[in-house]
Amino acid sequence: MKGVNSKMVCDICGEEGARIRKITDVYGKGKHLLLIENIPMVSCSKCGESYFTAKTLHEIERIRIHRTSLAIKRPTEVVSF
Repeated sequence: MKGVNSKMVCDICGEEGARIRKITDVYGKGKHLLLIENIPMVSCSKCGESYFTAKTLHEIERIRIHRTSLAIKRPTEVVSF
């Protein structure tokens, strides 16, 4: 993966213009809720698609499997819409 500001070719449309942006995503629910910050996501300005690379998906799965040794517990407020 290239740096956050460098353009790359989109795997979906094949055009140059994709960029890496960092997102936060939530996995599970209730007491099994896991929030992962700074996940690199590829976003294409040409076709509008956003996706994770295979490397990123493998790392998300590794984090989910080893969550108890990797996670930092933080209190957070939750609101239902």
